[in-house]
Amino acid sequence: MTDAALEDGIAALRGDGLVVYPTETFYGTGARALRAPAVRRVAMLKARLGEGAKPISVIVADRAMAARVVTRVPAAAAALMERFWPGPLTLVLPARDDLPAELAAGTGCIGVRVSSHPIACALAAAVGEPITATSANRAGEPAACDVATARRALGAAVDVYLDGGTLAGGSGSTVLLVANDGARVIRVGAVSSEALRDVLGAFPLETPS
Repeated sequence: MTDAALEDGIAALRGDGLVVYPTETFYGTGARALRAPAVRRVAMLKARLGEGAKPISVIVADRAMAARVVTRVPAAAAALMERFWPGPLTLVLPARDDLPAELAAGTGCIGVRVSSHPIACALAAAVGEPITATSANRAGEPAACDVATARRALGAAVDVYLDGGTLAGGSGSTVLLVANDGARVIRVGAVSSEALRDVLGAFPLETPS
């Protein structure tokens, strides 16, 4: 990817636009996560509005940036960050009250991770705040491993498409809810339950049956 293309993506985000960008698994749909109008564009695109809507997770540039969206980090979550970030582990933690409503979608929590893909990380770092990380597809459709697939699904609703080639795909990031008294796997993904247990030790971990 050229520097000019990346700059186009950064400019679009700064203008509350939408950007499709590569992660280590699938392409994501990015907007500035602290800007309500931008997040609402993502929610409308993904049909995540109203009662029962799914939350929208975010990518941060580093652990310090995570403090922009979460109120606290339990000790178990901090250990997981140390081991698996950057990487495909989304930690669901208590959300700040002042975030755009569509991010937590009434759950009181927000999913957050540091991506190991340099473009995803560069976008969050350049705009200086978290960016949304929902997959670049319409609701009910398969996640996109290449820009052509994302473009067919989302079309002109996205301002800039950043082409990072064909991605690994697979099962996406593991999504893990972490509280003070235990952790629960919400979505099985690239980080296995066995790898999580290696870090958590005796800390309770609930996995899907």
